[in-house]
Amino acid sequence: MKIPELLVPVGGPQQLRAAIANGADAVYMSGNAFNARLNADNFSDNEIANAIDLAHEYGVRVHITQNTLIKTEEMEAALNNAIKMYEYGADALIIQDRGLASAIKKIIPDMPLHMSTQGTVYDIEGVREAVNAGFDRVILSREVSRNEIADICRAAKRELDTEIEIFVHGAICICYSGQCHMSDFIGGRSGNRGACAQPCRLPYSLLLNGRDTGAANYPLSPADMSLIKHLRDISEMGVASLKIEGRMKKPEYAAGVTAVYRKYIDKYYEKPGEKLSISGEDLHRLSCLYIRSERQNGYYHKHNGKEMVTLNNPAYSGSDEQVLEQIREKYLYKHLTLPVQMKASFLTGTVAKLTLRCDQTEVTVTGETVQKAAKQPITVENISKQLGKLGGSNFHLDGTMDIRVSENAFYPLKTMNELRRKGLSLLEQKLITANGFPYTREVQKPFDITGAHNGHMQKQSGFSLYLRTAEQWNGFLRSSFLKKPKEHTSLRIYVDSDLFLTWGDTIAEHLQILKKIPAETVLALPKIIRLRDSRYLKLLEKNIRDNLEAVDGFLISSLEHVGLLQQWDFLQSKKRYGDHGLYLWNCRSIEFWTDYLDGFCLPLELNYAEQRQLVNGILPAEKFLYGRIPMMVTANCVTKTTDHCRREEGFGITELTDRYHKVFPVMRNCTHCYNIIYNSVPFSLHKTVAKWKDSFCCRLEFTTESENETWNVLEYFYGSRTDLPYTEYTTGHEKRGVE
Repeated sequence: MKIPELLVPVGGPQQLRAAIANGADAVYMSGNAFNARLNADNFSDNEIANAIDLAHEYGVRVHITQNTLIKTEEMEAALNNAIKMYEYGADALIIQDRGLASAIKKIIPDMPLHMSTQGTVYDIEGVREAVNAGFDRVILSREVSRNEIADICRAAKRELDTEIEIFVHGAICICYSGQCHMSDFIGGRSGNRGACAQPCRLPYSLLLNGRDTGAANYPLSPADMSLIKHLRDISEMGVASLKIEGRMKKPEYAAGVTAVYRKYIDKYYEKPGEKLSISGEDLHRLSCLYIRSERQNGYYHKHNGKEMVTLNNPAYSGSDEQVLEQIREKYLYKHLTLPVQMKASFLTGTVAKLTLRCDQTEVTVTGETVQKAAKQPITVENISKQLGKLGGSNFHLDGTMDIRVSENAFYPLKTMNELRRKGLSLLEQKLITANGFPYTREVQKPFDITGAHNGHMQKQSGFSLYLRTAEQWNGFLRSSFLKKPKEHTSLRIYVDSDLFLTWGDTIAEHLQILKKIPAETVLALPKIIRLRDSRYLKLLEKNIRDNLEAVDGFLISSLEHVGLLQQWDFLQSKKRYGDHGLYLWNCRSIEFWTDYLDGFCLPLELNYAEQRQLVNGILPAEKFLYGRIPMMVTANCVTKTTDHCRREEGFGITELTDRYHKVFPVMRNCTHCYNIIYNSVPFSLHKTVAKWKDSFCCRLEFTTESENETWNVLEYFYGSRTDLPYTEYTTGHEKRGVE
């Protein structure tokens, strides 16, 4: 079996040295831009270059996080940053933005790319499409279970030339990574831009069927995870990399956690046939290193439950100062230097010569010619003193120097220092290349680095209506959109696939209603599709086949959806529309998705001007005009966490109330076992609809609305009524966008 990589977070130079000294195989770090942890110490450009060299001298790989979404005007800077990291010698880039990844592959084809957990990949279909998109490794969502990881690893090994990485230790998010808008819509700080304000760690009270379930607590704050007890199981699955979370944590964390995981990875592979038992002392040590609540296994064996949440206190538990000091003494205060042996020759009439040896790597450098001394000759003692000044380097002297010097030789001390620096620099280069890393790389920049498209806008006027429930469908049947369809105004109906299946034997009858208008019928696939949904997908496939002529296309919001439709090859002629959760933020992203989509929804976090930059391209755009914004998509269920599982009741709405008395509806989808938390008020651009309606398909999305509420909204946007049917609303990021 191949030993999995131990991948450690380093938020600054101290954490880097702690990780290397305690057994990291690889580290991940970032500069001060384009990363999902902007509040970490991070590294300057010069520090990153030095950090990569230092890590490579010890045989440690360096992954650079560039895992945020990129705006069109930022693309050139983001690509230049990727090029710079490549030239510094980075071993991989961790990427979320598909457009950025696509551009990097064209510019630097041999730069390994890792799909960030922000990419929300949680099954083999998503992995397969990530590989097709050029990714060499996929970092799975933290919500995947033990069985799903095993299934993905088996299929990846059998079908794909790719690596699988999972998180094994540290904090986890309540929301599927990459699917959270709570921080940006509440406070303007986007998790997709590395500035999450963590509203999930704040108190909320729960209303269930109008009943207050108790005092405010922390139902959105997950306990931290630790899979140290499952290292054997994970290793045998074939997981390539074991990732520790925590770039914002202190050096003690990097040192202590790395040392413990290194110890038991090595212990298992030394005797793979024996049971791997973790000592109580080491478990206690992990518990003292910035852990929320008790250590738990995350989603490894559970899909949700109150034991996975820090209901009473979201803060890190108190650390044992005695244990922390032990960690500092044992793991952190190690002086991270490599042993070097020196041999020097200062013979008059010949050039000075210095040979340095570290393990099996040896270099020799020469200096100026050694002269005869007029007054004070150099001696073995002062040569040893000058050449032994290694304090600012990554080396320490191993043994005594082997020095040959003429009796009456002179060599300037300043020149001797230069000889030492020259030798150490060459030795560092040789060590890096001896460990299998490149020392220098160069990239020729392409002519068009941004990928901006100057074509004509593809106009697509009309409306699209997203209907989730039977009540919303009935509201639509009463509306003027159905009874009085306007000429020359296209209509697209997104039918939620759960609603589609509830129609049962009457599916054809329902779809025929749409064909009479006529309207384009598009099925919206479940937001998250997991291994548990296999039976559901078989039923959905059968019913689509039975009504194939009446279904015009699909709304997709993930790579998993792309992969699923690729598997259903009988659907290849059907249209595909990208949801706003695909995050087409820049022209490169649009260019990437043209191979998959026939249209896309403009992203919710960009302002009006930034969105306009995206509509002169090659894909027709849809504009979100009305609806509650999905703030979070969670595997954990707030109803089960604070009350009990109500799976038998099926679809339902719960309400979370924050400390400002704002009420957030929570849709409980028991068919697929996930929650969607919606904004407290609907998003509405009713005042500016005129500037959108002639150029875009204007989307009205219904989430928690009743039949009458749906009908009232439809009538208002149709033009049959003039009074706005809701009093509170938000225009979101239309003016400011996110930073």
